[in-house]
Amino acid sequence: MPNDPTRELLDLIYNRLLKKNGTLNWWPTTYESNQGFEIVTGAILVQNTTWENARTALASMHTEGIWGYQAVHNTMESRLATVIHSSGYHNIKAKKLKAFAKIISCEYNGDDERFFSHPLPELRKQLLSIYGVGNETADDIVLYAAKKPSFVIDTYTRRIINRLGWKVDGNDYEDYQRLFTDNLKADAKVWGEFHAQLDVHGAQVCRKVKPLCQECVLADLCPSSKKQFD
Repeated sequence: MPNDPTRELLDLIYNRLLKKNGTLNWWPTTYESNQGFEIVTGAILVQNTTWENARTALASMHTEGIWGYQAVHNTMESRLATVIHSSGYHNIKAKKLKAFAKIISCEYNGDDERFFSHPLPELRKQLLSIYGVGNETADDIVLYAAKKPSFVIDTYTRRIINRLGWKVDGNDYEDYQRLFTDNLKADAKVWGEFHAQLDVHGAQVCRKVKPLCQECVLADLCPSSKKQFD
């Protein structure tokens, strides 16, 4: 079993997951207006919680008319926290949402497309300078809102990589990210779908507790699998 992923191995994994799950078309959006805002807000709300909880908070914001960067910027932090209560850590997330909204509202006249138009390295640097935006959230925004290729690493991806036994030069976010970016052609659409496929696989099959190795389409590639092959 190779310890280093190759383009061919990554393509194999991607195609197997795609065949099993079908096209997932992430990032999911519900409302036609302000989709960039919805993706950014969802990326912050989903921190340390499930997507269902984040989606409930998004729906509450939409219902309450707190929809758009200027609306968030103009809303009292305490009220916003109450509206997004379902997302957990609501007081902290309200502060994060307002920090992001202030940047777009005050420095970009509410136009996130101007913000997203920065070259990828500069965009990612600016995102990471905003309160509450770490590596994973920044890459979610870069990939799905700005539609630029930056591979997202999260708990599910790390788990799958570790169980596959791949050699990682370090334990930092960037160390895991390079396994993909160094071996794949930069393609925002494909990378967005690949990340979605890994997340679904990690949530449904390669679970933290009692992984369903008998149902795993990657079992023959995985030294951690309990499944036995001839």
